[in-house]
Amino acid sequence: MQSAQNYTRPLLIVTTLFFMWGFLTCLNDILVPHLKSIFELSYAKVMLVQFAFFSGYFLFSLPWAKVVNRIGYQKTMVVGLLTMAVAAFLFLPAASMASYALFLTALLILATGITGLQVAANPYVVVLGKPETASSRLDLTQAFNSLGTTIAPKFGGLLILASAPLAIKELNKLSAPALHAYRVQQASSVKLPYSVIGVALILLAILIGLSRLPKIEYTHQTANKGQDSIWRHPNLILGAIGIFAYVGAEVSVGSFLVNYLGTPEIANLPEKTAAGFVSFYWGGAMVGRFLGAALLRQFKPSRMLAVSAVFAGTLVIASMISGGHLAMWTILSVGLVNSIMFPTIFSLGVAELGPLTGDGSGALNMAIVGGAILPVIQGFIADRIGIHHAFILPVLCYLYILYYGLSGSKPNSERHLHTQKMSLKA
Repeated sequence: MQSAQNYTRPLLIVTTLFFMWGFLTCLNDILVPHLKSIFELSYAKVMLVQFAFFSGYFLFSLPWAKVVNRIGYQKTMVVGLLTMAVAAFLFLPAASMASYALFLTALLILATGITGLQVAANPYVVVLGKPETASSRLDLTQAFNSLGTTIAPKFGGLLILASAPLAIKELNKLSAPALHAYRVQQASSVKLPYSVIGVALILLAILIGLSRLPKIEYTHQTANKGQDSIWRHPNLILGAIGIFAYVGAEVSVGSFLVNYLGTPEIANLPEKTAAGFVSFYWGGAMVGRFLGAALLRQFKPSRMLAVSAVFAGTLVIASMISGGHLAMWTILSVGLVNSIMFPTIFSLGVAELGPLTGDGSGALNMAIVGGAILPVIQGFIADRIGIHHAFILPVLCYLYILYYGLSGSKPNSERHLHTQKMSLKA
């Protein structure tokens, strides 16, 4: 292994991946209201955007883990980027045909590539340095992920939500050919941004492929796993549930923001204006991660996680029981306290896995499917009781994260030590 001071350059290179997948993931928050208006979808049906996207994590995380073990972290990152580029270019025919099914297919393929990046890059950052600073290191790289999510709503709002959609009454007056022509015209706004993204992904794949990144020994240690198994590490299994809950909560909040801020009882904002305010949600996550990178070096990560969960749940409840600007700013503030959750849960989940780190990363990334399932459930809730009070679902997620921070995140060494102390007392 190289000395710690030589890790700066490879970390900077890998950080570009965090930015890119954050940017692309957050563009979904702009696609949701855009496709909802184009195809006249219910909240539940439009959340198939997030279902298609985040299902990729569930379907392909473990296969990608095997790819990492076979070809290494660096080559996996390259393959993941090229897969994402193919998906980006698939948005062009989806827009030309005004096909919702093809949009969902492109999103699934895009998520497949991003899953490869996550399975490779997250554990790569964790093990590329001292174990005691793993949470801080991953939190810092995730801050650049949040930079991507902060920029994306502005970018998407300007290009994708450039024209105001017709009201449902006006759409009902159109003939079938006229309605299809309208949908093609509206959908065409995605062509330019996703073409640029496709080219950028190819260039980034070339950059990563040509870079000299240090090899991580865990990739080739599969023969030395012995009798150990990921199922013998409760911090990993409970951490996977934590990732499921966290991503589900984060995506559920983000996906509904444009529509939420557009309701008369909240802010009554037009879609394009509301999209700009979504940047405050993701910008808060970015600021929080930069601050968290320092705080996680001073305080125990598990305790920081628990405190963050309490604040997040409190803010969501405050938004649900209020209205107007108070409801708007409390829900937008959730991004700030969300900030350290993913990197902290991830690093706590892979703690003490050793040669099982690659497999553990696959399991944790598989749990990102929470972003597929929970927004759809929240969509069903919103269709029945209204969008304002549908946020009860994220509150339940934060309650579980509180438990994980206080108890579930303890690695085997701490659990065994606790058991020994209890035995001595008995």
